[in-house]
Amino acid sequence: MRAAIFHENGGPEVVRIEEVARPRPGPGEVLVEVRAAALNHLDLWVRRGIPIDTTMPHIGGSDVAGVIAEVGAGVDHGRVGERVVVNPSLWCGRCRECARGEESMCAEYRILGEHTDGGFAEFVAAAADRAYAIPDELSFEEAAALPISYQTAWRALLARARLRPTEDVLVIGASGGTAIAAVQIARLAGARVFAVTSGAENVRRLREIGAAFVYDRDVEDWSKAVFRDTGRRGVDVVVENVGAATWAGSVRALARGGRLVTYGATAGPRVEIDVRVLFWKQLEIIGTTMASRSEFEEMLRAVVTGGLRPVVDSVMPLDQAREAHERLEAGGQFGKIVLVP
Repeated sequence: MRAAIFHENGGPEVVRIEEVARPRPGPGEVLVEVRAAALNHLDLWVRRGIPIDTTMPHIGGSDVAGVIAEVGAGVDHGRVGERVVVNPSLWCGRCRECARGEESMCAEYRILGEHTDGGFAEFVAAAADRAYAIPDELSFEEAAALPISYQTAWRALLARARLRPTEDVLVIGASGGTAIAAVQIARLAGARVFAVTSGAENVRRLREIGAAFVYDRDVEDWSKAVFRDTGRRGVDVVVENVGAATWAGSVRALARGGRLVTYGATAGPRVEIDVRVLFWKQLEIIGTTMASRSEFEEMLRAVVTGGLRPVVDSVMPLDQAREAHERLEAGGQFGKIVLVP
């Protein structure tokens, strides 16, 4: 089969298309014929060499949708031909956290396409219980946009930040896939959404998907604007994914008792905070990543029932995997970049 693969870490130039052996589904697994696979910033980190415990040579791609082509031992043969989206989460299922339904806290937690070969290929093997049926009205490209971004945003807002209806939410870097998901999920939860992006077109599109206030970071000081537009109160929740470049403004934008939830550090992991502000305003700084099995399933139900609709920036052929890496690395996309074999 054809796959986008790299044999060493580096820039987008290390990604190339090669013929590799088609995987075979093991016990409890299915073989998915890939119809669409979306990129994440995770794919950039893995290509650059973070984490160091991945496979090499490596096929990336954590977000996969397609058709079950074959099943392994113990899996119902009636599933062959089923349209599915894959939850890329890999957990042990034995530890205390897994028993409590907190799979994303599992000490052995891994991700398909990060710690194993993934879906930037014509076929990928996945655990049968992580392959979820999708309706015909949901395209493969839309389904592939879901797994990492939408489960991460779902957990960040609803489980970790405990978002309540009528609260105010500020989403940083709001043109990226997970941040767009956060805007949509916050609106679905009944919150008022503030968003930070760059460029007039992104401002327009964020308003279209429900953000009440959108700030172009190249035009105005967004943290001051948030303070102004909330009547000098600040927001209840900030969704952070940028890190060093936006951290001070994010903390400044919080109301008393506010919660900052973070799942990324695309502009640098080292941040500073004045502890006096932390205790005087009674703030919470919350880390989050991915989601539990039940949270993934809740998110998927919201998509199937029509409450959520994933946003796709562009669809490119698998042969242009290197160019897709370049596009994501350059920034400027709105939503997910999807590869199709």
